[in-house]
Amino acid sequence: MRIAVLTVSDSVANGTRIDTSGATLRSLIEASKILCAKTVECCIVADEKQHISDMITELCTRSDVVITTGGTGFAIRDVTPEATLAIIDRRCGGLETALHMRSLQSTPFAALSRLCAGIKGQTLVVNLPGSTKA
Repeated sequence: MRIAVLTVSDSVANGTRIDTSGATLRSLIEASKILCAKTVECCIVADEKQHISDMITELCTRSDVVITTGGTGFAIRDVTPEATLAIIDRRCGGLETALHMRSLQSTPFAALSRLCAGIKGQTLVVNLPGSTKA
């Protein structure tokens, strides 16, 4: 299974912060023995709706799964769910619920995440919070 990781963050994109959430995701994927998953690509994009949509669309052409991290909160520039909803064909509501439930076991702040998940063509797209605690 080919998995792409997309970090969505203004501060990571402009070099003022280190990409800890993307690095954590990569480590978890590489350590996983499930489905022979491997990270095929890691990218960073600023919190711009069109740039996020374009990058997800591009990554879907060469990945089985695209996982985004960041941009799911309440800040005005947190637009990852909107960018994702603009390009997916169908939502995966059960997966969204399961991810929220799992995150809530780690932190009550997970309730503030607006993550979404869906299918674009043959590719699963999942938004995760940028916090490594969630």
